[in-house]
Amino acid sequence: MKTFSKVISTVFHPLLIPTIGLILIFNVGGHFAYMPFEHKRIVYLIVFLSTSILPLSLIPLFLLLGIIKSVYMKERKERLLPVAFTGLFYLLGYYFLVRFPVVPYFIQGFMLATLITILVTMFITFFWKISMHMIGIGGLAGALFALSQRFGLDIWLIFSAVVIISGLVGTSRLYLNAHTPLQVHVGFFLGFIVVFFGILL
Repeated sequence: MKTFSKVISTVFHPLLIPTIGLILIFNVGGHFAYMPFEHKRIVYLIVFLSTSILPLSLIPLFLLLGIIKSVYMKERKERLLPVAFTGLFYLLGYYFLVRFPVVPYFIQGFMLATLITILVTMFITFFWKISMHMIGIGGLAGALFALSQRFGLDIWLIFSAVVIISGLVGTSRLYLNAHTPLQVHVGFFLGFIVVFFGILL
């Protein structure tokens, strides 16, 4: 069970969620699916670099400088600087997406909503430890729900699968003693609400 929990936490790490979300957006139907492959590849590259590769590249430096004790960042204060830099990288990614004229507004909105979520997370982390895993997966569920509401797409099967995965992620975080039930629940609903309304509005 411990190994399973670690695998789930790794596969659905919050830094991978924007890329997973983008893959789903491009493949659930609607006009996004008809974007030329070259354009999709550029969008994938921008999102993956800014939301995953660049934030992860700083982890060895943070470990070397003693800013974090481990890659798990169990202490609340350890998370502040990494989250701040992650927000800067998300902002950089959003900037390039906006500058790329063929990117649909929905995808720009998805990136902006994830950026807002990072900023809210950083503010909360000053006072309280919240589950960033659940914020990430909750944001993905919120993005899919917004997609279905805005474009009338029948994606309830995928949405239901993401909700079930959210339960697995939450259970894994609790089993690993990484968070309390309140931190898990608040994280999911915060991610869902911020991303849903961030995209819809």
